[in-house]
Amino acid sequence: MTGVAIAPEPFDAPDGAALRAAMEREMVERYGEDLEPGAKPTAADVAVFLVARDRAGAAVGCGALRRLGDGAVELKRMYVRPGARRLGAGAALLAALEAAAQRLGASTVRLETGPGQPEAIALYERAGYRPIPCWGAYAELEGTLCFERALTPS
Repeated sequence: MTGVAIAPEPFDAPDGAALRAAMEREMVERYGEDLEPGAKPTAADVAVFLVARDRAGAAVGCGALRRLGDGAVELKRMYVRPGARRLGAGAALLAALEAAAQRLGASTVRLETGPGQPEAIALYERAGYRPIPCWGAYAELEGTLCFERALTPS
């Protein structure tokens, strides 16, 4: 997707809230219910929230980072609207989130996803993410997949 613009926005801004609601609806469609364990991200605990916009200014994707400690951040609420998928918006958003993680001083990005999201798994694997044992609340969740990528110092 040429011409995508990615910038920080408030977590609770209307476009970000609409993207997260669309993501939650899609996850329920894919899995039959909300399976996310643990605390859901909030404006208070998200260190970065980015929104991707197309040339017309429409919000097409989002993603957040939450600090985990020990130089790691967790990728949360990574979502691209179906019409913007396979056009590069997801890869651009992921790269922008990784750059934001480095600015936060993180050396590692971790994430959790599920087997019902093969396009997300493919995106993460293409970007160099490798499977890891699940941690925290995810460790108890059956059928979840966790990934990690060490960031290259800039």
